[in-house]
Amino acid sequence: MEAKVVDALPEGPEWQYEPKWDGFRCIAVRDGQGVRLFAKSGKLLGRYFPEIVALVEALPAARFILDGELVIVRHGAIAFDALQMRLHPAASRVRRLAAETPACYVVFDLLALEDGALVDDPLRERRARLESFVAKVCGRPGLRALRPAALRRFAARAASLRL
Repeated sequence: MEAKVVDALPEGPEWQYEPKWDGFRCIAVRDGQGVRLFAKSGKLLGRYFPEIVALVEALPAARFILDGELVIVRHGAIAFDALQMRLHPAASRVRRLAAETPACYVVFDLLALEDGALVDDPLRERRARLESFVAKVCGRPGLRALRPAALRRFAARAASLRL
């Protein structure tokens, strides 16, 4: 999925409406041997976000793939500039910034779970599986559980006004 600007929101039962977050798109892969975080470009992000790697390692499943957005929240707002500062070559600076401005992982899709790939399943089914998966891990610092979603256009407009 790729967010894009449109003149009007599409309508129909096949659509789900979600806010656009100002962060880094991130695929989190836990394969039983470790955790890898991937940017949309395929670049590995784990070294820049060690707190998110630790968070994903602590989730109660050995194998899964999550799709979401890395964000840093400052004073109640998304701070994209703070997020960009994390892409620094010096490991010591990354560790310091991770402690000072920890990132959050906003999850919006479950692409695979221990019993196999879900990418061919309809979004509504994946969303239900994601909600069940996330319900088991609610309350963990750094995991912004689920991105809000609405199935009706009117509800999506109201939700976006509250963000």
